[in-house]
Amino acid sequence: MKTYNVGIIGATGMVGQRFITLLENHPWFKVTLLAASSRSAGKTYGDLMASRWVMAKPMPEAVKPLVIMDAVADVDKIAAAVDFVFCAVDMPKAEIKALEERYAKAECPVISNNSANRHTPDVPMIIPEINPEHAEVIEAQRARLGTKRGFIAVKSNCSIQSYVPALHPLTGFGVSKVLACTYQAISGAGKTFETWPEMVDNVIPFIGGEEEKSEQEPLKVWGKIVDGTIVDAVSPLITTQCIRVPASDGHMAAVFASFDKKPSIDEIKAIWRDYKGEAQRLELPSAPKQFLHYFEEDNRPQTRLDRDLENAMAISVGRLRPDTHYDVKFVSLSHNTVRGAAGGGVLMAELLCAKGYI
Repeated sequence: MKTYNVGIIGATGMVGQRFITLLENHPWFKVTLLAASSRSAGKTYGDLMASRWVMAKPMPEAVKPLVIMDAVADVDKIAAAVDFVFCAVDMPKAEIKALEERYAKAECPVISNNSANRHTPDVPMIIPEINPEHAEVIEAQRARLGTKRGFIAVKSNCSIQSYVPALHPLTGFGVSKVLACTYQAISGAGKTFETWPEMVDNVIPFIGGEEEKSEQEPLKVWGKIVDGTIVDAVSPLITTQCIRVPASDGHMAAVFASFDKKPSIDEIKAIWRDYKGEAQRLELPSAPKQFLHYFEEDNRPQTRLDRDLENAMAISVGRLRPDTHYDVKFVSLSHNTVRGAAGGGVLMAELLCAKGYI
C-alpha cells in the first residue's frame, strides 16, 4: 500500500487532536498538513497547542513544527498539497457543508467527522463493518460535483455506534422496533471535567439534536442505493433518549429490540461472536480483530474498563436477556472519540483507499 499525505482540517479541536494521535506511526497515512480557523493560522502547532492539548497521549513531535494553514482561505493550496483530508471543524452547519464541497470540487477527497453532509443523498455515511457498499454512490456524487477525484464521505453520529453495530448482524431476523437510551460521555461535547465542572457528580437529561440523529441516521446506514442516491430504510422503528453522564470517554446504550422472527439468546450470542465485516476481511490497519465482544459478567461492559478494547475500536456488549415488552434487551458500549469519531473516520479512509476511491 502506498503512503498517503493527509491533512487535518480543524486540527486544534478535540477530535482533530484525536486524529493526530491515531495517525502517529500509521502504516498508510502521514500527516503533512494541519489547518484551522484564521485565528490559529500562521502559528506552529506545537506553540499554539502547548496549553490546549487535552489528549492523555503526548503531542507527537512530528506535528509540532507544522505551520497551521487557514482552513477557509487556503482551500486550493491545501487541496493541492495532500491526497485527502480529514475534516473536524467547529463551524455553523451550512458553512461546513459549503466548505466540504469546496474541498471536494478542488479535487480533494474529504473524510468528514461533521454532521453537515450526513443527509446529503449522494454522500455515503459509512461504518466499514456495516455498509461498505455505500461507497459505490461516490461515482454519482462525483458526477454531480463535476469532479474526478474529489468527493465527501462522512462518518455517522458517535451515539449510534454504541448500538447499531450490535443490531446489524441480527437484521436477518427482521429487526422491527428499537428503543435505545444512550449515556454519553462529556468528550462528545468536546469537553473535559476541567472545562466543564458542572458535569462533575451530575447527569444532564438532554443533548441538543442527539435524539433526532440517533433515530434517523441508522436508517441511512441501513438504506439502499437507488439511481445514484441513498434511500433510507423504513424500518426498524427507532426511538431514543440521550443523556449526558459524568464519564470522560465512552458512550453506553441500553437497548431494547423486537424482531419479525425472534432469535434465541444463544443464537444472538453466536452471531455476535462470529460476525466479521469488510474491515476485518480486508485486515485494515485500524480494524479490531473481533468487532463485537460479548461479556457474560452481569456487571459488564463498564465504561472505564472496556472503552479501550482493541485500541478503542471494538464494540462491547453484555447483559443480553429476554424482555417483557420487547423481545430482548442488552447493553453496549463504544469509545465515542475513537470508534465513534476520529477512529471511525480513519477506518473509513482505510476502506476507501483499499477499494480504490482515494
